[in-house]
Amino acid sequence: MFLRPSLRAAMHLERLHGGFPELLRKLEEFDTLTVWQIITAGAGKTATDALFGYVAKQPLSGFANAALMPLFEFVTALFPTSADDGETKSTSTNPLPWADLFKQLYGYATGWLNWPPETAWNATPQEITDAFEAHMSKLMAIHGAPEENQQGPTEEQRQENVRNNLDPEFDRAGLDSLRALSTIREGQMI
Repeated sequence: MFLRPSLRAAMHLERLHGGFPELLRKLEEFDTLTVWQIITAGAGKTATDALFGYVAKQPLSGFANAALMPLFEFVTALFPTSADDGETKSTSTNPLPWADLFKQLYGYATGWLNWPPETAWNATPQEITDAFEAHMSKLMAIHGAPEENQQGPTEEQRQENVRNNLDPEFDRAGLDSLRALSTIREGQMI
């Protein structure tokens, strides 16, 4: 049986026991209701009926031995990684709760990438993350990346800041770029 670590499964399983730590604890204990819910979230109820009909007639220990490791792998496949995960993370940012990350990924898929809702729900968090990062790379290639060595606001920004009664040295574009970048990366922290 194939379990798909879809965004739908991720959101459902994250809520199941109030978060992933409790879900993983229940899985480690091989709580049969939790095992059933994980498998059903990944494969769908109709696909699992035959499996559970067969397992009901077998010793539970054999099923537990065969299923435990693949189920742990399935749950961990729900956690997206980023191409820049090897970089040092800032310790001053607050981590994003998993539920908020999954909502954000749904928004990226349907809003930024224009995927239909059903496509977003069936995509894995990793697929959405990869597609969004590729989309951002495309936008940077088309429109150019911000200047790395520009220090402070441009003269045009300074004049607009004065017109808006703000500090002329306030770099609004730099702050907006930093916010966008930190929002993308915060959602990918564990």
